[in-house]
Amino acid sequence: MLIRRPADIPPSEITPRALFDTRRDFLRRTGLGLAAGAALWHGLPRRADAADTLGALAASPFSTAEPQTEWDAATSYINFYEFGTSKDAPLRNAHRMQVRPWTVRVEGLVNKPREFDIDDLLRLAPLEERIYRLRCVEAWSMVIPWAGYPLAALLRAVEPQGSAKYVEFVTHYDPAIMTTRPVLDWPYTEGLRLDEALHPLTLLTFGMYGERLPNQNGAPVRVVIPWKYGFKSAKSIVTIRLTEQQPATAWNKSAPQEYGFYSNVNPEVSHPRWSQATERRIGELRRRPTLPFNGYAEQVAQLYTGMDLKKHY
Repeated sequence: MLIRRPADIPPSEITPRALFDTRRDFLRRTGLGLAAGAALWHGLPRRADAADTLGALAASPFSTAEPQTEWDAATSYINFYEFGTSKDAPLRNAHRMQVRPWTVRVEGLVNKPREFDIDDLLRLAPLEERIYRLRCVEAWSMVIPWAGYPLAALLRAVEPQGSAKYVEFVTHYDPAIMTTRPVLDWPYTEGLRLDEALHPLTLLTFGMYGERLPNQNGAPVRVVIPWKYGFKSAKSIVTIRLTEQQPATAWNKSAPQEYGFYSNVNPEVSHPRWSQATERRIGELRRRPTLPFNGYAEQVAQLYTGMDLKKHY
């Protein structure tokens, strides 16, 4: 048996402290004879009861066959800075956010602006279960079965005008319950080109693992854009606005030298403070090569024909 000394182990291969602590606590509680029907792990959200599931879900042709990330990791190791900047802070704090009632306003350069109740939004198009490999700038990744439908279904319902070129997302912000430091210009905003937003891989998302989104994962509605870094996938959306001009986005405003508007997964473009050529899949020790467009180049590369993707990062 080979035992490596701590100095031999690079930081990227060390299990995140939040996951280690919850796993250790789970083992401790199990050893005390906790009943089988108890919560999955101490401090982690319980799986939903029947009332909170999304019903039968159809498989998507875009789904990957890769093993999915475990529920406990996907719901506890998260970036949601409104609820704290550590990876485990959203799990501890996001329960403060009330997700019913909830409305989403679609406005701007559309012929039929409308405010949707979240339940009306759920019924707008058939839900599909999709497994996406999300990666973010820390170079870690997950495989999560997201439940939603293409954002295009919503956009076409409001009829974009000919002058619309971009889609802006504005997220919920309530300083009374969101305890983060002023690291960004709140509320959090993100944006896509209209053709990116209309691509069938861009998902308006209401659930994961067949259940409604937990608060810390962006309840009750978020977007998922699997070929881009995770911060592009805005959580807890309250406004979708179609514009002619490229919208300002939260991270691009904060650090434009580090976070571009497009934020496509491009292993040839290094973040100023680290390489993005490799990533660590949550649940694995070894790093793996990062794939261009997160492995979805066949589906989306044509959106960027003729663009310098090192300049337009």
